[in-house]
Amino acid sequence: MPSDVRCGIVLDDEALERELDHITDAHTRELADVAAELAAVTPWRFVNRLSRLVVDPERFPDGREEMLAVGMGAVYTRTAHRDVLRPADTDPEPLLDRYFRPYAKAMTDAVAQRLAVTGRAVIVDVHSYPSTALPYELHGAGPRPPVCLGTDAFHTPPELVAAAREAFGETGLDSPFSGTYVPLEFYRTEPRVSALMVEIRRDTYMTEPGGPAGTGLSRLASALARLVDAVPH
Repeated sequence: MPSDVRCGIVLDDEALERELDHITDAHTRELADVAAELAAVTPWRFVNRLSRLVVDPERFPDGREEMLAVGMGAVYTRTAHRDVLRPADTDPEPLLDRYFRPYAKAMTDAVAQRLAVTGRAVIVDVHSYPSTALPYELHGAGPRPPVCLGTDAFHTPPELVAAAREAFGETGLDSPFSGTYVPLEFYRTEPRVSALMVEIRRDTYMTEPGGPAGTGLSRLASALARLVDAVPH
């Protein structure tokens, strides 16, 4: 973790490691890499190389972010168990300038390039979530299916949801997490940008929390590849 970020965090090393185990989308990059190799046409991959404890690039960086209620806006001040991560009066601007805005610009540019070349862009946003709700979850009382599909009324067409259900089998919709990531430049204004969030329950492919991946990863990667292959159709 970058030293300028670590200095703002009040957890000791052991507590920080525990927090990373709970909050990290473990093995999802590996899952996406395997899926890309299996897909008939290799998709573009946009990888967040930093922990969301640095910044969470998929949060709104302003007052409309509902996760601010639990100290988890673009810059977190609370942990998954609602303990103090950073002081509540931490100025988010240095982290937003150094990490959030460059990430947002790069993702915006990637989507713009796809629009310029193909006339459309489809974002499949791969995440993971724990089998048991953590205290930070605002909607943790709902169903926790093996795969949760997060949708947006503007950016998620029914055929994309149908393709994901066909690929993954047992899925749920917008519980315990809803919505999907679209760069703000295109958000709710550009209908040529489609998006779907794929939240995979961690006990289906790994040892929780923070443990190794298991055989389920290959199965899920194959399902993700089927979704990628279905997108052009």
